[in-house]
Amino acid sequence: MLSIENTLISDELISEDFVCNISRCKGECCVAGEAGAPLEKKETTFLEKNFLKIKPFLNPKGIKSIEDQGVFVKGTDGDFETPLVDGEECAYTVFSESGIASCGIEKAHNQGAIDFQKPISCHLYPVRIQSNEKMVAVNYHNWSICSDACNLGNTLKIPIYQFVKKALIRKFGKAWFEALEEFAKKTSK
Repeated sequence: MLSIENTLISDELISEDFVCNISRCKGECCVAGEAGAPLEKKETTFLEKNFLKIKPFLNPKGIKSIEDQGVFVKGTDGDFETPLVDGEECAYTVFSESGIASCGIEKAHNQGAIDFQKPISCHLYPVRIQSNEKMVAVNYHNWSICSDACNLGNTLKIPIYQFVKKALIRKFGKAWFEALEEFAKKTSK
């Protein structure tokens, strides 16, 4: 475990390799699971204010789920998350003609409709954040659906923290990431 500021970072972010292999997994992380994507409070506010800008980029089933449940829901743990379509994929998921799942929020961002990329929990994946009043835990979520990503990461020799570099900087800042990178360089020698 490494500590930077008020965060505890799992060694696996440095020791394990990972690169999404979307052609193999088809974006299964947007579909599988028992809950929607975790949302921060400020993200729920953004979704409330900007849903009409995102809506044209979503599929009809996702739109219906959002209109029925709301732009976000409270999970069984009391935390905010994205709603699901029939208990399956995230309501913001869109599918390509080849069946690859991706984020409709990110699609709206890429088309210039909004200035928000996607929920930070999705941008950080396979890294998961858990917080309390004193500390923030930064952990690797090892999920079997990502085995192809682990294999590709091993082949390319890209550790998790490098794969999610932009997301880590977005969440914690450049100085925080540089401290993590410096630690990784020292421990890999």
